[in-house]
Amino acid sequence: MAEPFLTTVVGSMPKPPWLYSQVSFDSGETDHHGHGGDWALQGPELAEAQDDATRLVIRDQERAGIDIISDGEQRRKSYMTYITTRLEGMDYETLGEKWIRDGRRLAVVGRCTGPVRRKGPILDDHLRFLMSHAAVPVKITLPGPMTVVDSVADAFYGNERTFAMAIAEAINEEARALDMLGPAVIQFDEPVFSRYPEKVADWGIEALDRCLEGLNAQTAVHVCYSYPIAGLERPIKPSYPAILAELEKSKVDQLALEFEAPGLDPALLTNCPSKTVLFGCIDNGNEGVESPEHIADRLLAAARHHPPEMIQAAPDCGLVTLAGPVARAKLAAMVEGARMARERV
Repeated sequence: MAEPFLTTVVGSMPKPPWLYSQVSFDSGETDHHGHGGDWALQGPELAEAQDDATRLVIRDQERAGIDIISDGEQRRKSYMTYITTRLEGMDYETLGEKWIRDGRRLAVVGRCTGPVRRKGPILDDHLRFLMSHAAVPVKITLPGPMTVVDSVADAFYGNERTFAMAIAEAINEEARALDMLGPAVIQFDEPVFSRYPEKVADWGIEALDRCLEGLNAQTAVHVCYSYPIAGLERPIKPSYPAILAELEKSKVDQLALEFEAPGLDPALLTNCPSKTVLFGCIDNGNEGVESPEHIADRLLAAARHHPPEMIQAAPDCGLVTLAGPVARAKLAAMVEGARMARERV
């Protein structure tokens, strides 16, 4: 039986300023779908700096006491476009515009102009590097099909389900190659599940399950309400009851869910009794550091509705939006809060 309240991360961590010149998330100008910040170096110097940044972020997580870590996505400008720009059939030279996230924002996006296929390995070197430097189990993250569909202008398939299944096949091929290297967890990021519960039921679960075929690692899906951006509304659609009921039917092992920032009721976990839940107890849109006592209370509240050995403590979402010192402080508080909850359960 697993230990109660293991700790983990969702994926992304802040990049150091000597590596990446990030357009401020608070400015509202950051666009993960075509524009944004840029690398501070080029060529061999950039590759060496990315290695250094990855070593540091591994050390930061291990020093905080995180049980299952990531590489912080230090080599990616975007959790999604790093993958999609390397798929055949995707055009990121001639960009388009599209309303995304259920009309939340008009974004600059890539376009699908032909059959989507995986051309070759994408993250294998990243995972090898992570596993060679980590002293604890690791996870690797991939974008989920529904989020890709929402984030790309389709000029080829003409049908969302067909487009999603093509993406799922390509993502599954990459996931199977990564799985052979032995990560503890392979996570698929589906923030848009929270925005489109009807699509989740219609074809989202089918596409997610296609991504999971043939995998031996534990599998996770991450669902949130997208990054907070100053001046841009972030509606908290009351979709969790419906999507958790659908995810309960999925083959995925773990659900990484946002609970802290929207203040969602842990009783929602009764909708997914068979899944391990990565319970979001760190707000990635607020630089205030949560107290360990608050985190412990939230985890224990969740444990009233879900077995504690099936609950892991995690941030709501990736921490890339935060300053490095704040992210490190939040992770340390989360580990301490999980320890306190473990003693009280």
